[in-house]
Formats: sequence, C-alpha cells, structure tokens
Amino acid sequence: MKFLPSVLIYFFQSNKARTNVKALSKFILVLILLMTFYSIMFHYIKAYEGEEYSFFAGLYWTIVTMSTLGYGDIVFNSDLGRAFSSIVLLSGVVFLLVMLPFTFIRFFYAPWLEAQNKARTPRELPEYMNGHILLGGMDPLMASLIEKLKQYGYQYAIIVSEQQRALELYDQGYRIILGELDDLETYRRTRADRAALVFFNIDDQTNTSAVFTLREFSRDIEIVAGAETRESVDILELAGSSKVYQFSRMLGRSLARRVLGVSMHANIIGRFSDMLIAEAPAMRTPLEGKSLVESRLRENIGVNVVGLWERGKFLAPLPDTRITSDTVLVLAGSEKQLAKYDEIYGIYNLSFAPVLILGGGRVGRAAAESLEENDIEFRVVEKSARLVGDREKYVLGNAADLDVLKKAGIDKSPSVIITTNQDDLNIYLTIYCRKLRPDIQIITRATRERSISKLHQAGADLVMSYASMGANTIINHLKGDNVLMVAEGLDVFREKLPKALTGKSLAESGIRDKSGCSVIAVDSGGETRINPSPDTVFKEDDELILIGTTDAEGKFMNCFLKK
Repeated sequence: MKFLPSVLIYFFQSNKARTNVKALSKFILVLILLMTFYSIMFHYIKAYEGEEYSFFAGLYWTIVTMSTLGYGDIVFNSDLGRAFSSIVLLSGVVFLLVMLPFTFIRFFYAPWLEAQNKARTPRELPEYMNGHILLGGMDPLMASLIEKLKQYGYQYAIIVSEQQRALELYDQGYRIILGELDDLETYRRTRADRAALVFFNIDDQTNTSAVFTLREFSRDIEIVAGAETRESVDILELAGSSKVYQFSRMLGRSLARRVLGVSMHANIIGRFSDMLIAEAPAMRTPLEGKSLVESRLRENIGVNVVGLWERGKFLAPLPDTRITSDTVLVLAGSEKQLAKYDEIYGIYNLSFAPVLILGGGRVGRAAAESLEENDIEFRVVEKSARLVGDREKYVLGNAADLDVLKKAGIDKSPSVIITTNQDDLNIYLTIYCRKLRPDIQIITRATRERSISKLHQAGADLVMSYASMGANTIINHLKGDNVLMVAEGLDVFREKLPKALTGKSLAESGIRDKSGCSVIAVDSGGETRINPSPDTVFKEDDELILIGTTDAEGKFMNCFLKK
C-alpha cells in the first residue's frame, strides 16, 4: 500500500494511461447501453408471451444470460424469445468473456502494472548521499566490483536506462537508479557532484556520451571509463574522462606475461610504494619439489614468499609448504631483489617453439602484441577470416579441429593461451588441449568468476578472470596507496601498528598464525623496510604493509584492531 500514491501519480500523469482509461470508459458505457436495451426488450417479449416481470428482473436475466451462467429460473417459451436469448447469449460471450477482459487488461491493468513498476523503481538518491560510487552499465566486471565495494563499505548505485532491466536488477538486490546516461537531470538526481567516483563500462560510444554529459554537469568529478579499442582511449579522455582503462588489452598482456619458457621471470603484478609484488611459476625450475625453507629464497636473494597459488587456490606460506609443478610463487621485494631472482631462475626451460593463442579477438590480439614486443614466436588460431586477414602468424580455422591445432604447432608449443570470451568454450578447449598435450602449460581467461574453479578442474594451470582484473583495477584506483588488490581475493593493505603489538617483534606478534596475513614491509618514520626479519621490533608509530586474502584481512581486523 505504501506505493499506492506514487502509482496513482505515475498512472494519471501518463498521457497514454489517460487515453486508455477514456477508451475503457467508452467500452463500459457501450456495454451498459447494450444491457439496458436487452433488459427493455426482455419486457416486451415477456409481455408478448403473457408474463409480467419487473425491470430489475429483466436486468437480472440479461446479466445471467450474457455471463453464460444460465440459472434457468426465467425462460422464454416462444421461438421469438428463444431467438432473442441466443442473440443475448452470443453477444455476452463476445462482450463479457472476450472483449471486456482484453480491454480491461490492455487499457487498464497493463498500464497500471507499468505504473506500479515505475513507482517502485528508484529514480533519485537520498539528499544526504555523499562519497558514493556511481556505475554505468552492468556486466560480470560490474558485479565483481560491487562485491568489492561492499567489502570496503562504499555505497553505490547503478544507473540503468531500461525499465525492465532496472526492475530485474532491483529484484536481484542491486541498488539501481532509473535514468538516461546522457541526461543532466540523471546526475542531479544521483548527486553525482558528491560521488567519490563515477565508472562507465558499456560500449565506447555510450561511454563517451555519458562522460561528456557528466563533465558538463561538473568539472571536478572523478570519472573512469572502460574502452574497447585503443582509438577510443583518446576520445574518452577528450570527452572528459579522468582515467581510461582498456581492460581487454590489459588482460591479454597479463596472460602473455605468464607463459612458460618465455617468461620464467617474476612477473610484476603490483607496486606498493617502493615494494614490488610479483608472481613466478615454479614449474620446471630447481625450486620444484622443495619446501619453502629448503628453497632459501629469503637468505640467498632477499625476496620473501608471501603466498602461493595452487591451481587457483591461495595458500599462506609455511616453512614446510612444498613447491610443486603447479605452484606459482607470490613474491615481495625490491626491484633489485626481483632482478636477482630472474638471474637465477629465469634462465630455465627456455623454448623457441611458438606460443599458441586460441582466439584472435581483443584479448588474443593484445597477448600476441605483448609476445611480439618481447621477440617471442607465437601463432594465433582464429576462425574469422576477417580477423585473420593476411597476417603471417595467424592460422585460419576452428581451435577444436586437431588438424588446425597441429598446423599451428601444438605438438611443440610450450604454452597455450585460451582467450575467447565464452567460458563454456574455454572449458572445452582446456580439456581438449590437456588431452592432446598433458605436459603443456595452459593459461586461460574466465569471463565469469564462477568459471575459475571449473577451468582449473578442466586442466588449466593459470586462470585470469576478466571480471576480477577489472574490478581490482577500479578498487586500486579508488583506494590509492591504502589498498592494492593484486589478484582475485588477494590484497596488499596498509594499517597502523595495533597498540597491543608495540614493542613486540614480528615473530612474537603472531600475525601470520592468527590471521593468515604476512607482513611484507614496515614503514617506520618515512623509511620502508621491505621483508622485515622475524626479530624486527615494532615501534609505536610504525605502519604495517600486509598481504593476505579477503578473509585473512578480516581476521587481522578482528584480532588486532577491534580490541
């Protein structure tokens, strides 16, 4: 009932609704006149048969007959009366049972439902809203971003232009605002001038129009946009974007950096002040088969193993943790320390056979571009002749065709990168490539986060989520130097030293044991100590830089900051 006043306002403000009500009223008036005429004729025919009834009896008989109830308490005895009854009955079927329901639904009930839906679809944010995030568009990337915004306590709203889509998202529990992205009024109603960030990620033309309109509304808003093509980056910047990210290209280049035999180096995945976070595959290096304590990476090189990926699962580093062929080490260190790691372990398993890229779309082309910049041989398998063109290193054909894969060189390739935007197809190709080459490294993308575990089960060595990568990028942009999301569910974050830990050493603090987080640096008086030793004593004004999963970060807060 709380929506009733709003429904009535929307209903009667609509010109279409008012026209429909008039049409329905005319139909009902015709129906009343017809029933009145039948009631009068009833009396004349009954008088002809020698019977007398009241006017209300005639109206009663007309309603009963037209509605096909036919109680049988009043009947005609003459052929004229029976013919009249048939006419009334047939007209009742047409008018009451067919035309009236259709007219009522078409001219009244459907507009009423539409008005009700519009009334319950929010069109404005509260006046007090401040520091919120506005989102234009809804896709897997946005869904992942929304979860992370909730994690960090940000209010958000999705601007949706289509009524039906807005209702779908509203019913799914998302906070939506119905409005057009190219309408200044939309940004007034969403308090865009007080938003912490506005992010558009639809198509390039829509993004450009939205950014241009929003920039007209305010010159100071922080606007981030996604770009599908490289050409659109400049256009979006000219339209007024504060920052433009080409997520497909970022993903393709990230996939290319992780291929075996090409880059056994530590791949930089994040920077936090002067400290670098990197990933390094252990497959076919001397580290394979050793425990972390046996690897002596900290003693020999200075880098700290702050975590391990095992087929998509992040593990906290323990001294007896065994390094396997599936392990990807997460390292923290300075640029000099990581360079030393590359000198020692980046020389193993070099291969000169071409890397295989399945899919020549935006992600596949970006991966090929990255490999080419590093003078790495590659072959791209693409079924679209338009995308293949006359490119020398492209192979035209279906990636599920064995002959095509052999022509591309799957028999000798050290790695295959699967880049299509269809998760089902990626799972299929992963299983197929694993069957053909049990020893090949398979790197694949996932569009939806729920597909990550499936791809690992199918045989992928590394999986990168488009949604997670994009969401992490926006969170990193939003949080600046306070939080760095380096991978799905893995964060680097900065916290002031809890008072209870003042004067304690890192070993005595129990941070790793109690929370699962690792201290990778200590900022003390403006000096950052990377990979502090276990006997490092914390001072009162120190700031800790930690790495851990989302759950581990929550445990750290509960254990040390909420006492």
